[in-house]
Amino acid sequence: MKIGGLLKFSLIDYPGKMAAVIFTQGCNFHCPYCHNPELVDPQRFCAPIADDKVFDFLKKRIGQIEGLVVTGGEPTLQKDLIEFLKKVKQMGYCVKLDTNGSNPDALKEVLRLNLVDYIAMDIKAPLEKYSQLTALRNCDKRVKESIQIILDSELAYEFRTTLAAPIVSAEDLPKMVSLIEGAKKYRLQRFIPRDNILNKGLFEESPENFSEEEVASLQSMWGVGGS
Repeated sequence: MKIGGLLKFSLIDYPGKMAAVIFTQGCNFHCPYCHNPELVDPQRFCAPIADDKVFDFLKKRIGQIEGLVVTGGEPTLQKDLIEFLKKVKQMGYCVKLDTNGSNPDALKEVLRLNLVDYIAMDIKAPLEKYSQLTALRNCDKRVKESIQIILDSELAYEFRTTLAAPIVSAEDLPKMVSLIEGAKKYRLQRFIPRDNILNKGLFEESPENFSEEEVASLQSMWGVGGS
């Protein structure tokens, strides 16, 4: 596993559980509003954290934290993900997996092996905007397949969208909601401009953004299962 970061304690990343978070290096999406460019751009990668160091930490925290969040980057690109998750589960931890939905085959495998307990998938935009937004061609069919895999599973899950103008508009939401029809939880989150994003220039040229009030209103209109 190429692990670029470890957050030792979080109350907000795994709903209802005290958890640690690991951040994997590498992503096949290049969303301009990404807040973790150091996990996307190989030129910004730091020296990865050894798996053994993470497992040593988790052994010491048995009984103190309940779960591990595996996020990125895009975790399903990691060749050692299955073996890593097997070891985490053997230690008694619940696992939450964050994914962009671009790798449905990996998603099916972790579900088949019962290696995750909660999945969070980003819905970036309507399908026709995916290639432009992510800089990855022909990913829309894989994203749609991953959505259906999650909807058909018996796991706890959530879908979520970052509202980042001008990339995503309020007019896009009906199309995005139609992709996840029947979902139990859909959460909208406001893009917060920062210096450390993948393409800062885009938002300097187009400074408009959703207000907190607008996001709350859209969540009430289109969101499912609370904010």
